Amino acid sequence: MIMAATLHAVVAEEGTNPLLPHTYELVVGIFAFLVVVLVVGKILVPRVQKTLAERTDAIEGGIKRAEEAQAQAQALQQQYAERLEEARREAARLREEAREQAAQIKAELREEAQAEARRLVEAAHAQIEADRQAAFAQLRTEIGRLSTDLAGRIVGESLEDEARQSRIVDRFLDELESSNAQAVR
Repeated sequence: MIMAATLHAVVAEEGTNPLLPHTYELVVGIFAFLVVVLVVGKILVPRVQKTLAERTDAIEGGIKRAEEAQAQAQALQQQYAERLEEARREAARLREEAREQAAQIKAELREEAQAEARRLVEAAHAQIEADRQAAFAQLRTEIGRLSTDLAGRIVGESLEDEARQSRIVDRFLDELESSNAQAVR
């Protein structure tokens, strides 16, 4: 309360209200306020708005670029998945073709081996028959010579005549073959 009494005493002496500013202070304050409003309104606000617009553009552009990059990544991932699936199908097709070719080659090789085996058996039979015929001819000649020598010794005369010798040998061998055939039965 003392303070209120002192304030009241000061107001009564000066005759002015201490809450109201002096006129010159009011004019200077208004002028300073207008300068501040003009500086802020003309210089700072456009700069702040420009900076805010740039940041907004940067953020929106960044978001847009991120969305585009994400869309591209998803598209690439889809392409990758499609190519991977296509590669798997192609690999399965190639494996199946390889199996078919392997089976075909195996069958061809088996046929070739069987044909070669038949050819070798036939060639061996032919060779055996040729060797048998050669051995038979050689044996016949040797038997003929031995039999004529033996017959000449037994008979005591020479059997040098080839026609006679050939007839004797043929007759002897025919008799020998017929006796062998009867013995085998």
